[in-house]
Amino acid sequence: MEKIYAYNHSPIDFYFSQNSRDFMVREVPLYPCSQTGEHWVICVRKKGLSTLEMIKIISRLIGCKASEIGYAGLKDKSATTTQYISIHKNFTKALEGKIAALEEKNIKILSSSYHHNKLKIGHLKGNSFFIRLKKISPANFQKIDSVLQIIAKNGLPNYFGYQRFGKESTNHLDGEKIAHQQMRLKDKKLNHFLLSSYQSFLFNQWLALRVKISRIFEGFEPDMIKHALKDHAPNLPLEAIKAIKAQPHFFKLFEGDLMHHYPHGKLFALDMCDDFERFYQKLITPTGLLSGIKTPRSTGQSGILEQSFDDTKIQANGARRFAWIWAEEIKYRYIAEQAWVELEFFLPKGSYGTTLIEELAHRNIKVD
Repeated sequence: MEKIYAYNHSPIDFYFSQNSRDFMVREVPLYPCSQTGEHWVICVRKKGLSTLEMIKIISRLIGCKASEIGYAGLKDKSATTTQYISIHKNFTKALEGKIAALEEKNIKILSSSYHHNKLKIGHLKGNSFFIRLKKISPANFQKIDSVLQIIAKNGLPNYFGYQRFGKESTNHLDGEKIAHQQMRLKDKKLNHFLLSSYQSFLFNQWLALRVKISRIFEGFEPDMIKHALKDHAPNLPLEAIKAIKAQPHFFKLFEGDLMHHYPHGKLFALDMCDDFERFYQKLITPTGLLSGIKTPRSTGQSGILEQSFDDTKIQANGARRFAWIWAEEIKYRYIAEQAWVELEFFLPKGSYGTTLIEELAHRNIKVD
């Protein structure tokens, strides 16, 4: 699965391993708990467990169904992660009596409160990441420093991370078979997961094309751009090419793009008069399609570019996903004696910290 990277620096050599010491994720809630209500909201830290594995352990210990435990997001297994879950207050005493058993499974309760609502997927603001990069020379740290400043200002493409596609990066192939009714699994959750992996694959392929096109606009003059786009936008007039090239942001917008207020708000059609500057000011962002039913499609030239990555045989619900995001609260330091960079940053929900690492490295990162 080829990704096209946004920035034109040469690859940066470093060692990255996704493990509980060098990769940490902290969930940032969307809003504070009300302190009252029938749901006990717990902040937990786990190591070496996926979110669903942790929930299965907790449900067995307290005697409830896994579906009765709420959570806002799925967190990596190969990391130290902090996230929030909710259980009905009737199970509070049962869980409090299992603290030692939880800690034996590398699950630790950090804090708790009460709220009126059960946590549901998406009920979070985003995630804060701590990532340690190793084997970095002073010269490569200077390159990292330079690229991180560019990312802080201009953002990065919101690719799905490698975690979405399985150890061999082939989950989407089974998902495509499920979409085309060539395969169906009895496990509904696995069936849905593989199908969503296929939706994610199509999104990544579309986003790679849009980044490639944006790099063409960034690197060439209008006559050459028209020639380079003959396979993707053969009917785009030269005047339109000049106008697109003049847009202030690297990621070029096209007529018919569906935009979204950033980081919260509504979906709306691109206004060709007013929205280029608002995108540059981080107030709105373009969206890409997660193929499926009950979701709007882009139109015009944007729709033409999107159409090749829209599989209408997918009968699951689709969605629109941010195509471009901004990393916030970026902090980093170089530890010369260890040849390490310790990097911290925040990304909105649904975004993968490893995509920033891949943009830095300019290569695919694999699970160690």
